[in-house]
Amino acid sequence: MSHLIELRDLYKIYAQGEEPVHALDGVSVSVDDGEFVAIMGASGSGKSTMLNILGCLDTPTSGSYLLDGIEVARRSRRELAQIRNRKLGFVFQNFNLLPRISAVEQVELPDLYMGRLSRSARRRRALELLDRVGLGGRATHKPSELSGGQQQRVAIARALMNEPPVLFADEPTGNLDTKASVEIMKLFTELSAEGITIVMVTHEDDIAAYAKRHLVMKDGKLVRDDRREAAQ
Repeated sequence: MSHLIELRDLYKIYAQGEEPVHALDGVSVSVDDGEFVAIMGASGSGKSTMLNILGCLDTPTSGSYLLDGIEVARRSRRELAQIRNRKLGFVFQNFNLLPRISAVEQVELPDLYMGRLSRSARRRRALELLDRVGLGGRATHKPSELSGGQQQRVAIARALMNEPPVLFADEPTGNLDTKASVEIMKLFTELSAEGITIVMVTHEDDIAAYAKRHLVMKDGKLVRDDRREAAQ
């Protein structure tokens, strides 16, 4: 059976002083289509390093990373950028929205880089995505006119623009209050049910509870791989 994501004996080693630091120390794991996975662990456990490699933002020192059947561990920066644009969506703790443009323009950005759609089709899809995340009436609003939860919804819509098979989320509720956090996690749950694979880094147990699978990192190693019933 082929997996959407497959890591085999992955290492990431940094030279730091006299002792090399094993940020990832022989990690092997696979993720299938439609899974909702939370990567957990204390600061320095390797979870952010793993997410950066999974998201093609960094490359491993050694080992194999197959993404949708394609070996990406040894790709150039340019090739990794192309893979990110075609196959991956990203949601960050700080939203990463541009301050001077509207919500619908934010969502359109990934296709401006890809150039798949005509201008009218791009606008139509961006509006559909804003509607999908519950912001159909906020298309012309700039980030300063939106709450934190609304800004994160715009970021999720933007991440979906190029129809990626997988979304990577790095502490997506870290800057949100409890109510907004629950709303964002319910949206992730719905997207997962629609078949989108979600891999999320979080240090919060109540946020991780929405994922059906928990990967727990410690000292660069994967020390637990738990499957469970997700929170509703």
